[in-house]
Amino acid sequence: MSNKDSLIIFDTTLRDGEQSPGASMTKDEKIRIAKALEKMRVDVIEAGFPIASPGDFESVQAVARTITDSTVCGLARALDRDIDRAGEALKDANSGRIHTFIATSPIHMEQKLRMSPDQVMEQAVKAVKRARRYTDNVEFSAEDAGRSEIDFLCRIVEAAIKAGANTINIPDTVGYNVPWQFGNTVSEIIERVPNSDQAIFSVHCHNDLGLATSNSLSAVLNGARQVECTINGLGERAGNASLEEVVMTVRTRSDIFECDSNLDATQIVTCSRLVSNITGFPVQPNKAVVGVNAFAHESGIHQDGVLKSRETYEIMRAEDVGWAQNRMVMGKHSGRSAFRARLEELGIEFSSEEELNDAFRRFKDLADKKHEIFDEDLQALVTDVSIRAENELVNLISMKVCSETGETPTAKIVLTVDGEEIAGESTGGGPVDATFRAIESLVETGSELQLYSVNAITSGTDAQGEVTVRLEKGGRIVNGQGADTDIVIASAKAYINACNLIMHGSKRAHPQSGGV
Repeated sequence: MSNKDSLIIFDTTLRDGEQSPGASMTKDEKIRIAKALEKMRVDVIEAGFPIASPGDFESVQAVARTITDSTVCGLARALDRDIDRAGEALKDANSGRIHTFIATSPIHMEQKLRMSPDQVMEQAVKAVKRARRYTDNVEFSAEDAGRSEIDFLCRIVEAAIKAGANTINIPDTVGYNVPWQFGNTVSEIIERVPNSDQAIFSVHCHNDLGLATSNSLSAVLNGARQVECTINGLGERAGNASLEEVVMTVRTRSDIFECDSNLDATQIVTCSRLVSNITGFPVQPNKAVVGVNAFAHESGIHQDGVLKSRETYEIMRAEDVGWAQNRMVMGKHSGRSAFRARLEELGIEFSSEEELNDAFRRFKDLADKKHEIFDEDLQALVTDVSIRAENELVNLISMKVCSETGETPTAKIVLTVDGEEIAGESTGGGPVDATFRAIESLVETGSELQLYSVNAITSGTDAQGEVTVRLEKGGRIVNGQGADTDIVIASAKAYINACNLIMHGSKRAHPQSGGV
């Protein structure tokens, strides 16, 4: 990269990605993803919104204390209490950044903030100066810049840089812009702001019209040198610009882009699987770069061309984004050392020998049911172990489900609830419905089922089914997960996991009022 500019990759999976309803993560899950992002050499990890809740503060603090090679960032509105909370959460970071923002579009200033442009300008400058008390790495965002007036944007950007912001973010918060327009906006700001050379210009694009990646890349072509993105394009509403798409487009089309990232792209697929597994958001098969069909060829013409020369139909190598290393097969004859080593290669570490032993025992149980165990199976298995370790209030002991033609399905469930064994049974419209009703009759969470999703982890009739159950109670949304070769058992595990989260209160309501 000696003759190319550096493109800074700012990952906001743990913050904006978590604002997807149902994608909320626990502290330990955030740390796992942060470690994977660090291993992938992401430059900046936005770990959360510290003011949102005590749990979010603790998560940002924990990530800041764990990560050493990447910069850890905390989001803050342009308010003293937000900035102070972010500064406190990041005080132990090896490299920390405070990201403060305020809305600049007429509709946001008038309808949401009830502030005049001059008041917004004053608040922005005050926020940047306060953030500089805690760190010299300060980012300022003009929320809804995509619908802001260019003259005001130039004024507030100039003032923010003068106040001490060294990164300026131009977000398309509502995904309203189109590529040529957004690129021109970024270019005009850089040209018109007299002190623009004193800051890195960043973009943060949402995908409401499916243009987040395109808008981000247009901005890069027009001078932006930081892109804010998420793994798998996760994010609020329709999501954010996809990290894997941005990184691989810039790298693949090096003839067009005068920059490149320092990202280790071979970690992309592993990180994608981890995020999907933890959040319960499956990756669509035809998703660019990380979908299972991204490098698959069924057409005879395509297959013939690839066999003769890969470049006829593949513009990237599957190995370059991590696909090759993710097809290693393990089985019942694999030993504990090989199991540990493979998980370490996948970026998975255990907090204790007990946790490793539990995972290895479950691996052996799975190997008795499934001939070939792939990396996707291991990811699901480890997530299942971490779920059990974190939420032990309710556990599944046994279940018996009966479903036959012409008869109403029934489910008998035995659970331990806070150490006490209890049993119950119920009927339902199907075996899964009966199972859920039986569990609910015992735990009585009073929650409402929002989503039931089943995803095959690998191919074949012996594949593990990965189930996501989303429950809502009192405005709180939690995501439960379970995996098993028996889909009804996987469903029971997922429902129990969600019940545990509801009963523990370990998930937080999403800070939908904040963010860029």
